[in-house]
Amino acid sequence: MEAPGCCRRHLPVLLLWVNGLMTLGLAGEGLAGAHQQTRPCNESLMLEKLPACGKFFEEMMKKVDSKKWCNLTEFIKYYDIFTQCTEHEAFYASCFWPNPLVEGFIARIHKQFFSNCTSEDVLWEDPPDEILITLILIPVMLTCAMITLVVWCSKRSDILA
Repeated sequence: MEAPGCCRRHLPVLLLWVNGLMTLGLAGEGLAGAHQQTRPCNESLMLEKLPACGKFFEEMMKKVDSKKWCNLTEFIKYYDIFTQCTEHEAFYASCFWPNPLVEGFIARIHKQFFSNCTSEDVLWEDPPDEILITLILIPVMLTCAMITLVVWCSKRSDILA
């Protein structure tokens, strides 16, 4: 009999202890995985290395038919490698990613390959009247039916009970 009471008294302490361990573990994991900036960003090194990423992406895009450049599924693998390359070069130069220089570089690559991929604006139209009336009347009718059912059941509660 005493064991459950003992556990109940120590449960809050145990929960606080576990919470503290989890908090320390998560904080330590975040610090260990983060790229700590110990040196200043070497922008010139980064700008020197980024064109290699663009050149690789350009070579890979030559494998894709230019008519399919607007279809992301055709080149997503190459784009992912390009993105990882720019991220790696930024970190190698002790810079954060993304940063304005990398964003400008990526924007130039986008302009080079995807400038003709603008999507047409979708013009929203009202549905035909038959569909619109149906979509309005169904919830109204269901609401009326439910109200009628509730009123009918409440009046007949003496018979149903």
